[in-house]
Amino acid sequence: MIGAFRGKLDHYIWGDGLTRYGLAGRLSAGVLRNLWAVLRDIASGQLNLRAMSLVYTTLLSVVPLIAVSFSALKAFGVHEYIEPRLYGFLEPLGPVGVEWTDRIMDLVHGVNPQVLGGIGMIFFIYIAISMVQKIEDAFNYVWYVSKPRSFATRLVEYSTVLIVGAIAVGIAVKALVEFSKEKLVVSIQESEALAPVLSITDRLMPYAITILIFTFLYRFMPNTRVKFRSALVGGVAGGFLWATTAIIFATFVANSASRQAIYASFAVAISALIWLYLNWLILLIGSQVAFYYQNPAYLRIGRREPRLSNEMRERIAFNIMYLVGREFRNPVLGVDLRSIGRTLRIPTITLAPIALGLEENGFLTTDEKEHLLPGKDMACIKLRDIVAVVRTEGETGSHRRPTWTDAVASLGGQLDAAIASKLGDRTLADLLNENEPTE
Repeated sequence: MIGAFRGKLDHYIWGDGLTRYGLAGRLSAGVLRNLWAVLRDIASGQLNLRAMSLVYTTLLSVVPLIAVSFSALKAFGVHEYIEPRLYGFLEPLGPVGVEWTDRIMDLVHGVNPQVLGGIGMIFFIYIAISMVQKIEDAFNYVWYVSKPRSFATRLVEYSTVLIVGAIAVGIAVKALVEFSKEKLVVSIQESEALAPVLSITDRLMPYAITILIFTFLYRFMPNTRVKFRSALVGGVAGGFLWATTAIIFATFVANSASRQAIYASFAVAISALIWLYLNWLILLIGSQVAFYYQNPAYLRIGRREPRLSNEMRERIAFNIMYLVGREFRNPVLGVDLRSIGRTLRIPTITLAPIALGLEENGFLTTDEKEHLLPGKDMACIKLRDIVAVVRTEGETGSHRRPTWTDAVASLGGQLDAAIASKLGDRTLADLLNENEPTE
């Protein structure tokens, strides 16, 4: 019976059990596939672990993060418009959430750059940037990105997010507040016919802002190219889930007298930790939805570590070096793992470990745009050395050499000698010249 049920489920989710019923069937199948994939990823535990890690990071860096952003907001005089919005974040905790937000804001307002001094302010900025880095690492995991941004890129982009992004949000909120004071808006509010419509708009505005913030994070935080449409789909999913969870959690907190009896004074702290965890988990779930929307091929297989034969690894390594060398000789748009993956029709997650091994051994490097380049003169990159990297990279266990039997040791030596003899002293430059002669 269980097997029959799983077969039916597989037929309706992954087969044509729903898609044959037109647009409604295709939409239903798409929703079920994404729901199945996200639940599978949550059950694997990695999203939960990263969400809990971000809770810990938040507790350490929430004051520096808000302080750095508010220092820029104060310069433009829009900080008083953002502060009321922060109270909505802990609103599901009830009156205690307001009290906690008051304490956080008191700490933020008490941060004085003149008292902290240069070293103290740099430390504050470092903690704030570290939190953004943790968020990027979590998004990179979701998007199968193995290499983070460079330090210089992080410094510039994170500072932009913390300062310029905060200022943009502050100005936008100020504009909305000022707009609500216009005579036309006031007259609509006083109208019996149009007032309910405006009231609904006011209630939906926080959710719209949440969706926009989520979309921005999904679009720019992962160290990969995320299409706006994919980020928007993830933002809508994450925003809707966040709004629904906030209502459910607020109801739970308001009606959980037994929780107070069991945990006493710790109940509020536990509720706050749970709420932070749910917020980060929802943010990662929305990012996962955005990833699957952009990469539907991963919906069914999920996060499976690539298992490659030695032959496949060798061919991938040669292809990476060949494509990088060809682009270096005749530059067009630049080459990176994503473009190589599209050319070879191989997922980036499969290419990344091999490319990393080549980079660690000096055969590859990257420029400021994260484009791949030869790590040294291509006439000095021997093909047998590329094979050696693939054959030896990724070993684990003891550093002591095993004691092979004489017969196997002799056979291994013959194989090594055969590879060295076949490739000889041929280099990457020779391979390029043989297939694309220079004029």
